Amino acid sequence: MARFFLLLLLPFSLMAFKAGDDGKPPKITKLKFGTITIDDTTYDKDMVYDKGEWRQRKKKPSKPYRAKYNHTPLTEFEAIPWDCDVLVIGIGMSSRLPVTKGFKKEAAKRGVKLIMMETPEAVKYFTKNFGPRMNAIFHITC
Repeated sequence: MARFFLLLLLPFSLMAFKAGDDGKPPKITKLKFGTITIDDTTYDKDMVYDKGEWRQRKKKPSKPYRAKYNHTPLTEFEAIPWDCDVLVIGIGMSSRLPVTKGFKKEAAKRGVKLIMMETPEAVKYFTKNFGPRMNAIFHITC
């Protein structure tokens, strides 16, 4: 009887993860001002986690807003990994990455919960609470 019950639950347990997703958080082993080490590779650019894939943040669409914020902000015009329930944003080592109101409005419109904190804490949060419907953006300087 127990084996029959487990067979009934098997399809539901498989639905929890996307193909190729082992449910484990990415291995972020080192973070210091200006660099982040992910899965044994060190990067010197802001990084974006989008459905199991890492890529560098492309800031160009946000550059026109630099003068207004005295820093290139995070705007809704970038390639944001919106296909998630939770988006963790590391806003820098000293919390200096501006996140625009338009970005926050777009997140609310899409039903995406934003978790924004200093990058070291954001990395810890992301690793500890990682799930298949979670994406991230990590600003690795200021």
